[in-house]
Amino acid sequence: MKKLSEASIPTEYGTFIVLAFGDNEDEYSPHLALVSENIDKENPILLRIHSECLTGDIFGSRRCECGEQLHTSLEQIGKEGGVLIYLRQEGRGIGLINKLKAYQLQDKGLDTVEANIHLGFDPDERHYDIAIEILELLDIKSIILLTNNPDKLQSIKDSTIHLEGRRPLIIPPRATNKDYLDTKEEFFGHLFKHQ
Repeated sequence: MKKLSEASIPTEYGTFIVLAFGDNEDEYSPHLALVSENIDKENPILLRIHSECLTGDIFGSRRCECGEQLHTSLEQIGKEGGVLIYLRQEGRGIGLINKLKAYQLQDKGLDTVEANIHLGFDPDERHYDIAIEILELLDIKSIILLTNNPDKLQSIKDSTIHLEGRRPLIIPPRATNKDYLDTKEEFFGHLFKHQ
């Protein structure tokens, strides 16, 4: 994987350098890194690794809390300095079409894990080795990870990147996503109660 292009974009959260990463120059859906202007690589970098969620990130779906996590992360990173890595692994890695199929199964009573298994997938198909590679390409050596996900924590611990600490990213549940968040906590061990 290599850096394919970069540009500065002003946002409501501050100005970020957006870098696109992939294997080929004509990559249609590259992974992205949004790097705040006030980053200080001499100290641990505030980092969010965010997996693409078109329905939540773009359309504001309330079936999950992904969009709210994305915008909360950008707000904190914009203020404090840091990096957001946006991985193109929609729907826990099963893709948008299968995610919508999983939603149909959830509407019939399956939870998010059962729906993925019913479709022939693991409960979570995502991997974070690409995020590690991007951090290495950005020459970032130490981070504070903005996450509730123990798999992301373990991926950093197993890498060349020093994990200085974790900052929770707690979004209050809604009636439309409470069961989803309960499954994340009970099945995947997400750290909602640990500060």
